Amino acid sequence: MLATKTGLTKSYLSKVERGLSKPSIEVALKIAKALNVSVEALFSHDHQDGKFGIQRAVNGVSGDPESYLSLVGGLHPASRTRVFIVRPTIASSRNRLVSHHSGEEILFVLRGQVEVKINGQTEVLRPGDCASLDPESPHKLSPVSDVPTEVLVVVSSSEEDN
Repeated sequence: MLATKTGLTKSYLSKVERGLSKPSIEVALKIAKALNVSVEALFSHDHQDGKFGIQRAVNGVSGDPESYLSLVGGLHPASRTRVFIVRPTIASSRNRLVSHHSGEEILFVLRGQVEVKINGQTEVLRPGDCASLDPESPHKLSPVSDVPTEVLVVVSSSEEDN
């Protein structure tokens, strides 16, 4: 059962499946691992083959502009790196759980301002700021205001996670 394998509730998984809740990166990685599929198989609708994968922008916008989390890179099935666009809002951040996962994580702010909480420390990142963090330490991204915020998040998993 997926709930048992992921440690998530049936109710939450049902909301994700119906598009009522948007999973965090940590949750997306858990679901993919439990289903024994790649993260891109869960999120991507574009061209992929054994050589490379392409996630095309629509009208110059990467991913789903209405979604908290969009996979935009690392589509090759053998890739240990995934690239996401995270668009946190005040509303989405209120109920978002603190995230932690293995590997490495890099945040690059594309627009807006985001607050990063990690290990009891809080930092505000502005456009062009880049932060590297230990993703195994619980962390959370929240927007500073209602201004639309986009953060490029690169997550690299360890070999044993694949």
